[in-house]
Amino acid sequence: MSLKSIQTEVDVCYLYKILAEHEEDENVAHVFRQMSEIEHSHALAFLAKNNLEESHLPKPSGRARTLHLIGKVFGYDYILGVLLDTEKSVSSSIIKARKQTGTKESLSDTAHVTILKNILSNNNQVSGANLARFEKRHRSVGGNALRAAVLGGNDGLVSNFSLVMGIAGATSGQEEVLLAGMAGLLAGALSMALGEWISVKSSQELYENQMQLELEELETNPEGEQKELALIYMTKGIPEVQAQQMAAEIMKNKGQAHEMLIKEELGINPEDLKGSAMEAAVTSFLLFAIGAIIPVFPFFFWGGMQAVIISTVMSAIGLFLIGAAITLFTGKSVWFSGFRQVVFGLIAAAITFGIGKWIGVSVMG
Repeated sequence: MSLKSIQTEVDVCYLYKILAEHEEDENVAHVFRQMSEIEHSHALAFLAKNNLEESHLPKPSGRARTLHLIGKVFGYDYILGVLLDTEKSVSSSIIKARKQTGTKESLSDTAHVTILKNILSNNNQVSGANLARFEKRHRSVGGNALRAAVLGGNDGLVSNFSLVMGIAGATSGQEEVLLAGMAGLLAGALSMALGEWISVKSSQELYENQMQLELEELETNPEGEQKELALIYMTKGIPEVQAQQMAAEIMKNKGQAHEMLIKEELGINPEDLKGSAMEAAVTSFLLFAIGAIIPVFPFFFWGGMQAVIISTVMSAIGLFLIGAAITLFTGKSVWFSGFRQVVFGLIAAAITFGIGKWIGVSVMG
């Protein structure tokens, strides 16, 4: 077991402890404390396996402390989403290693993933209010919003950086580059916003249509819907007699039955329909624009090669920060991820600058 793996155990232990300290539901808080203790015991066991004393146990990494800070600002369900991704990654690695070595799989391989999924579902004794809170926040935040923010900024920066460098290579005029850069910013941001609006709106309309169809089926053929609900419960391992009793009990309340059917049969949660398409569009517009303005900014004040150099430096810094931010989800090295992002971005910009230079020379010639 490498020191990097031990660091992962320490970080996960630290984050579970943070979640436990800020969890309102005592049942869930207790689970988080237990999982923190398990991760701590894993770290100690790995130290012993490598003939290291407990004093060698590392402190939580900068990544873990940054996630704690994000939790303070945006809510601790962000951390829950990142932890679920981490547990899935660890579980996948264990299963892959077992297949390569031919060893038998164990229930413990996926235990933590199952526990976290149960916290985010109805398979526990968490109160209904907190279940709704967990389900909603995990889908809408839980690391996904942060990831979307990082990727949105990256799209804006890389695409507009390449565009600006291409125009700068073709012409040395400050006004031309500035005009093209701002046009690229607006065109890209508006395209992202429209795409996000259409995506959210079309999903909502599809869900609403499916829910209406399910309601009509419930009204016209309640017996058939009851049988379907019982079959769903049976596929989850519930005995047939008990599944039929549960389905019959739910069908006594049409509203409850409809909600349960669209959730169990269609996989739709009504909370998904409450998202604002306009809010998603505006967010996408702003995220793209924030990244896209970076390479353009120097051309407001300078021109020629001086502006190109300053734009390149600013864009490289932005690319490095984006690459570093991605490590919050991947757990990779900040320096590796950051510089990888810089290299790819600079290569793309260099190619477009070269093409622009070639086109400019050809036109002038």
